This record gives sequence, C-alpha cells and structure tokens, in this order.
Amino acid sequence: MSDSGKPIDSVVIKQIALILLICVLVGLICWNLALFIPSFLGAVTLYIICRKFNFYLIEDKNWKPWLSSTVLMLASLVILILPVYFTVDQLVSKMGNAQVYMQKFNVFLEKIHQFVYQKVGFDILSKENITKVTNFAGTFSTKALSTTFNTFTVVVSMYFILYFMFVKARLFERIVAKAIPFKRTNTQMLGDKFVKLVMANAIGIPVVALGQGIVALIGYYIFGAPSPMLLFALTALASMLPVVGAAIVYVPVAIFMIAEGQTGPGLGVLIYGLVAVGLTDNLLRFTLLKKLEDIHPLVTVFGIILGMNIFGFMGLIFGPILMSITVLLIQVYRDEFSDDETPQLELPNQDIEIENKNDLII
Repeated sequence: MSDSGKPIDSVVIKQIALILLICVLVGLICWNLALFIPSFLGAVTLYIICRKFNFYLIEDKNWKPWLSSTVLMLASLVILILPVYFTVDQLVSKMGNAQVYMQKFNVFLEKIHQFVYQKVGFDILSKENITKVTNFAGTFSTKALSTTFNTFTVVVSMYFILYFMFVKARLFERIVAKAIPFKRTNTQMLGDKFVKLVMANAIGIPVVALGQGIVALIGYYIFGAPSPMLLFALTALASMLPVVGAAIVYVPVAIFMIAEGQTGPGLGVLIYGLVAVGLTDNLLRFTLLKKLEDIHPLVTVFGIILGMNIFGFMGLIFGPILMSITVLLIQVYRDEFSDDETPQLELPNQDIEIENKNDLII
C-alpha cells in the first residue's frame, strides 16, 4: 500500500482535535471579553516598556515587588498615559458638539473646493468625493468620541492586569515561554522581535507624531491659522500615517487660508509645513525609528485601519502592532515547519547575446 493510503495517525488526530478545541475556547473568551482586549494589549505594551526597570528595582535594588509595581505604574501614568489622554481630550473638546463640528468641516471643504475649481478650471474635488470625505470624517470623529468615553474603564483594567504582570514578572515570562509551541531559537527570536515592534509602535511612532505636532503648532501660531490647538492634535494624529502624514492637515489649511484672502499667511503655513514639519519627520524617523524597528509603511497603514475598526481611537497604536505580529508569526511558521529555502526569481542570463535581433518586439 502506498503512503497516501495509510490511515492518519491517531496522535495527529488528537493534536488536531486539541488545537480546534483550544481555538474555539480562545474565540469564545475573546468574543465575550472583547471590551478588555485593549486593556490587555496596553498592559503588555507597558510591561515591555518598563520591564528592565522593574527587574532593576526588584533584583538589583531589592525593592518589594508591590512597591516597584506601584512606582512604575504611577510613572507610566504621568509620563505616557496622561499626555496622550490630554491630547485626545483637547481634540474632543475642540470638536464640541459633533453636528456643529461637521457643519464647520463641510464649510471648510466647500471653501477649498471652490478655490481649487476656480484656479485649476476643472472639478478635481467632485461632490461625490466631498461627500465621501465628509462621511469618513464623521465616522472617524464618532469612533474617537465613543472610545474616549470608555477610556477610564480601559485604563483601570489595564493597570489591574499590569500590576500582576509586574509582581510575578519571572513567573509570567516562564508561562508565556512555555505556552509558545515553537523551537527555543524561534521563541527567543519571536520575543526579541516582539519587543522591538512594541517599542517602535508604542514609543517611536507617538514621539514622531508629538514632535511634528509641536513643530506644526509653532507655525500655526506664527501665521495665524484658525484653531491652532485643534490643528495641533489633528497634525499629530495625521503624522502617524505613512507617505501623506501631516501634509494631509497643513496643506488643506494653507489652501483654506489663501481662499479666505490670507495669501501670505497661507503660503507661510504651506512652506513652513513642507520645510520645518517635513524636516522634523525625516530627522526623527532616521534617528529614533531606525534604532528601534523598521516597520513597512503598508503594515502601518493597514494596521491603523484594522485597529480603528476593532479598538477605535486606541487602534492607532494597537493596530500596527497586531499587523506586525501577524507578519512575524507567518515568518516564524515558515521557519518552524518548512525546510525549503526561499525560491529565487530566475531571470534569463543577460550576458547571452541575442543572435536574431529582428525577433525582438519593442
């Protein structure tokens, strides 16, 4: 009998059944505790950021675990959480009533549309595109507002989980290491890459965003842009997006100011944004982010979209992390279970001379 005719080993059947059972149970747990997924991700993120400080205080300085945990949680709250919270709160408070905000946004878009149409001569910003942009802005702002109302619950749950991670840090890491069903080398590589990804997304990207936001805020005040604090928050958020970045905010603002008759200040905002804000972006990305982990722009873009759909506003951080982890797990899976080398693309030898050039089709 050929190998294809052999019955499946009972051990394999048991393994498949156990994996399916685990997947079903994990799915049920995640489905019913979906509210706490951002809290868990936030706790893991803060644990990775503060991990070495926790071990230093407990093992080198002989602090009690509960004291080290309390100090680090308070420090992370003041240094990391509160600045982000106040930035979001500033954005939401400036929005005020959602309906009034959307009316102002529609006027803003229409003014830009009329100005561009008069100068260019054809309708680049069609009514359909304006409607799509307006609907997207309304959906985004609604998600941001709805997430803000749940912020207190998420933060409290996050620190509750983080406390037990800190107090039993070594035990927590041993449990996680044993639960990962990979070879030791892949487990170590997965852990190292995961730490770098979290640091790049949780520290690198927000620092770059805050840096661009502050630089842009100075320019908004210098040239008299409308609602500079609101534009600061929007610029900081937009700078998280690759390719377009902060330009998606300061370019329309500059066009709006020019359309309002403020040609000089409008051009000033545009030039300042292209030079100062763009230079800040390049400087921070080539210094800070290069030292952490180089994340592909597509992973960031689709991660933000995924994160916004799942977690709301906090998905700006957690979404790219999930996308990066998914790509990383695919790489680990291939290394774990595949013996084949990465296939190389075979190109024809370009050193061979073509005898009959008349056969070439240009």
